[in-house]
Amino acid sequence: MDTTTIYRDVVEQTILQYARLRPSHGNIRLEALLDETRDRYALMEVGWDRGRRVSGDLLYVTLRDGKVFIEYDGIGYGITDDLIARGIPEEDIVLAFLPEAEITATNGAKPRPSQTNGIRAAVPQGV
Repeated sequence: MDTTTIYRDVVEQTILQYARLRPSHGNIRLEALLDETRDRYALMEVGWDRGRRVSGDLLYVTLRDGKVFIEYDGIGYGITDDLIARGIPEEDIVLAFLPEAEITATNGAKPRPSQTNGIRAAVPQGV
């Protein structure tokens, strides 16, 4: 199996695992959107909570150039650690939601927990 196929399977399985979770309140469902043709993967939340409409992205991931680009990560603990635990090398994960100056073009970014908004911050490799 080539790298893209392996990464595609890992990303899909991880997002599908998240989609099986249920929020602790409200009538909210999580839906996985998996586009293997364009290698775009998302997790959406949709429903109602306390009389208010809930809808939006929780995750958006793309595959290109042999790497996994995390375009948006709205999950409190982040998807990065789960992807690494499932076999995707850290250097092949790019935190694309960060400014380019914080991400080295060849090494991706090394994640570390952030204190803001539950989204991971990163420092370039070797810092």
